[in-house]
Amino acid sequence: MRAKWFAVPLVAAALATGCGASTGTTTSTTGQAGTGGENGEKAPTIALFLPESKTTRYESFDRPLFEAKVKSLCPDCRLLYSNADQDAAKQQQQVEAALTQGADVLVLDAVDAAAVAPLVNQAKQKKVPVIAYDRLISGIGYDYFVSFDNVRVGEMQGQALLDALTKNGTAAKGQIVMINGATTDPSSADYKKGAHNVLDGKVKIGREFDTPDWSPDKAQQEMEQAVTALGRDQIVGVLSANDGMAGGAIAAMKRAGYNPTPPITGQDAELAAVQRILTGEQYMTIYLDIRSEAEKSAELAVAVGRGEKPAAATTVNNGTADIPAFLLDPIAVTADKVKDTIVKDGFYKAADICKGETAAACAKAGIS
Repeated sequence: MRAKWFAVPLVAAALATGCGASTGTTTSTTGQAGTGGENGEKAPTIALFLPESKTTRYESFDRPLFEAKVKSLCPDCRLLYSNADQDAAKQQQQVEAALTQGADVLVLDAVDAAAVAPLVNQAKQKKVPVIAYDRLISGIGYDYFVSFDNVRVGEMQGQALLDALTKNGTAAKGQIVMINGATTDPSSADYKKGAHNVLDGKVKIGREFDTPDWSPDKAQQEMEQAVTALGRDQIVGVLSANDGMAGGAIAAMKRAGYNPTPPITGQDAELAAVQRILTGEQYMTIYLDIRSEAEKSAELAVAVGRGEKPAAATTVNNGTADIPAFLLDPIAVTADKVKDTIVKDGFYKAADICKGETAAACAKAGIS
């Protein structure tokens, strides 16, 4: 069962006074840093590393939810936070700095998950546990992996797009464009695999891109290239791996004269994407229960920081080792499901969604 959500903006607001800028390494402490643990033991220092800030989820949800959960479980734990701004070299410096500062646990969402094995090895040499957060680190064994079933995410995106094309009768009449994520993120390969599992042999894929940095701007350029190469009338749908890139693709299609835009998928339930779904510009998004992901990772971090070894639900092979893992279920959300998922869970308030041009669409969807 998925955890119930509370009003996330309140969590973020409560933490804002204790947090620094989103770049570099920020130290956030609660109580007396590193002292006063249970039974008089030293409270662990926990370091959280997020990969970038272009995707709104990381600073708006992952970070504050993780920090709040750690604080509730371990008021005296010391928290170190870093955002790498999609710079692998910068993240390396951040991890090394945290180890120098005495981090007892690393929770690492890698910019380049295939290149951080040396950093994990540094942590292992210091006997510092590592939890891979959201992206599976390859090339080395480590303690835990917390994420979503990423192949399933891609399958749900592919099925949603196929359903939309079947419904409007265009599945066999044109071509689709696939806009995948960054090759440095192993999750991208899983999303792509899942989408191909559903779409191959059922629709014609006219153009497919792997988008550096998950960049919306680069996705817009890719979509412009696809329109030029295939012809505007030949594109009947777009498989976008996340909402930010969907926004870029939609901008390109609008510029090319599409009205309405063909069905396009997304992921992350970004506010702008939810509004686009309600107004009909975007077909669907994948709603990830980021609260469960962040809080499970925080629970693990506190536990292993105290020397405990929680049992994992499953394992995932990263090419080198079977990593103890917790995989959460994604949820496909179309306009008719926004009310009973995103709004019901408090991911966004109706007042935040139903502004300006979205107000009439909200009324139609029964959101108030």
